[in-house]
Amino acid sequence: MPETFGSFILGTRKEKGISQKELAAMILREEDGKPISPQYLNDIEKNRRNPSSDHIIEQFAKALNVRSEYLFYLAGTFPEDIRSSGADQDAVVQLFNAFRKTTR
Repeated sequence: MPETFGSFILGTRKEKGISQKELAAMILREEDGKPISPQYLNDIEKNRRNPSSDHIIEQFAKALNVRSEYLFYLAGTFPEDIRSSGADQDAVVQLFNAFRKTTR
């Protein structure tokens, strides 16, 4: 079974000995600076929800000391700086093809 955002967060959290409550307290929402709820984190870890923003993904990367690029990949999205880069269709296709070649 392929790794998901939720399974990676769960595994890394457990590997580092951090409880759900502790990790949730480290992940601050951008809009109000308040931590996410343990229930929201539980939903993410069980793949019932996806991270709601780039900011949340970056917060997970920081809290767990992992690369945000991999988390963006697992979340099935690209960071805003890449999404807004203005890349044309051919450039995006070339990047996907290059990625496929390196992962086979």
